[in-house]
Amino acid sequence: MNISIVIPNYNGENILEKNLPKVLESAGNAEVIVVDDASTDESLKKLNNFKTKIKVIKNEKNLGFSSTVNKGVREAKGEIVILLNTDVVPENSFLKPLLEHFEDKKIFAVGCMDKSIEGDETILRGRGVGQWKRGFLIHSRGEVNRTDTLWVNGGSGAFRKSVWEKLGGFDELYNPFYWEDIDLSYRALKSGYKIVFESKSVVVHEHEKGAIKSSYSNFKVKTIAYRNQFIFVWKNATDLNLQFSHFLWLPYYFIKAFMKGDIAFFKGFFNAFLLSPKIIASSFNSQRLFLKKDSEILKEFV
Repeated sequence: MNISIVIPNYNGENILEKNLPKVLESAGNAEVIVVDDASTDESLKKLNNFKTKIKVIKNEKNLGFSSTVNKGVREAKGEIVILLNTDVVPENSFLKPLLEHFEDKKIFAVGCMDKSIEGDETILRGRGVGQWKRGFLIHSRGEVNRTDTLWVNGGSGAFRKSVWEKLGGFDELYNPFYWEDIDLSYRALKSGYKIVFESKSVVVHEHEKGAIKSSYSNFKVKTIAYRNQFIFVWKNATDLNLQFSHFLWLPYYFIKAFMKGDIAFFKGFFNAFLLSPKIIASSFNSQRLFLKKDSEILKEFV
């Protein structure tokens, strides 16, 4: 089984210097590709130090997470592609338990155990769970001792390339970040594929050092998160009762945001609305592959 590891990078010079040697140590014979998203720091110079061990792809302009990852996956030679963020370090034993699942040809993706370092606190993040509540999909991390999962994290998971290509990879409507991995996983589940969580495949995730928090204001991050939450619902919720509940609850959210002075919510909604034609087109393409209803998927993860 040929393996590729794809690492998207944006202004991660210090993290690359620290973490890339550890990734290479864990990678075995896997191909390692770093896709630089037009960094403005010294990332490319740092990557040059590893030029004999990795393949570097350079974006001429900043494209965002989805586009950057998609470019790396297109170039990957492996049957299985492992996505790692620059602030993620795999433990040495992470590869074998991750790959064993792909003996099942219906498996599309396998997620890692995320050992998150947040300040002085270490948190183990398990499988992805979610429920439809008040017109939206509310997602969180659940148990570490179950393998079923609603999504696989786009910064610490393995994906079957042939299915990735069939599904179209990450939807670039979600650029620059957030919800693209949940969207892809959800589409895979609705298209009849399986995704699982593997607790024995452990990665350490130092969230506070990631590109998002170091490069974007809190307001910008919040606006993008709201926008992409709307995109996900408008694109993927095909059960009529979910669509009805979403639009039924919208006035409540507008009033709540107005009372709180939450400008990011209104801007996020407006930005999503401007993308409506593209969302409809993307939804149409996705739904051609759907075999299951929303209710069939969500009942497993409440």
